[in-house]
Amino acid sequence: MVALTYHAPESLEEAVQLLSTARQPVKVLSGGTDLIIQMQGLIQDERLVVDVKKIPGMRAADWTEDHLILGPSMSCAQFTKRQDIQTVFPGLVEAAYLIGSTQVQGRASIGGNLCNASPAADTIPALMVNRAVCLIQGLNGTRRVNVEDFLIGVGKQCLASDELLVGIELPKPTARTMDAYLRFIPRTEMDIAVAGAAVSVTLDDDGVCTDARVAIGAVSPTAILVPSAAEALIGTRLDDDALLAAAAASSQAANPISDRRGTVEFRRHVVGVLTKRAAKIAADRVGEV
Repeated sequence: MVALTYHAPESLEEAVQLLSTARQPVKVLSGGTDLIIQMQGLIQDERLVVDVKKIPGMRAADWTEDHLILGPSMSCAQFTKRQDIQTVFPGLVEAAYLIGSTQVQGRASIGGNLCNASPAADTIPALMVNRAVCLIQGLNGTRRVNVEDFLIGVGKQCLASDELLVGIELPKPTARTMDAYLRFIPRTEMDIAVAGAAVSVTLDDDGVCTDARVAIGAVSPTAILVPSAAEALIGTRLDDDALLAAAAASSQAANPISDRRGTVEFRRHVVGVLTKRAAKIAADRVGEV
């Protein structure tokens, strides 16, 4: 018989202590939508669940002068309803809105999506293009890790056994900067990405791209930044040639697998198309501001 121990600490110190002293497999409950499935894969008879949602700040999203500090346990339903966040990070809100059904949205969180480290996670490319930083706390104190360095493999991230993701820091974009996220799925909704692409662009008053970030997902063991795709956009007015060059760079950077949902060739092609379209949407949003 499986013995399940549940704790809901009310401070970060208590949560870290529980993680560091646990002798059984530990699962952190942030959103929880994948928790039961993950625990079915454990072979040990004893399991510990640490529910972090009662810790102050873990379900909040607060602005400072320069950043948005996002609690990793804030539900996607709460996040996507925040008009102040939608105005600044529309692509990230789009990505969060794509996680599951209405029921799932009430539990799923961006922090959970990030820590699950699925190659097809929707919010991770969007976090990358917005220069998100993971705030991590453990027995040895706190550290900061860029999202692109937080992921180390399929379903794997850099957290030590006594560490906890306690926040996601997003710097406020510079003027005339906007983002967008697109994915391709076989069904019309509630499916995981066959390919995904996020793009952030900054345009000057003449419409020339002065900065860009491109990230792709579901086409490699982890979501990845594509500097060559960003470079193809910078210094241009995002004309057809620039968009095609960015698309080609994303296709070239992709390292997908073939499975029942898509071949290597198909995924490489689609991620390029998504990059081109997301860049155009992001640029159009700058013009609407």
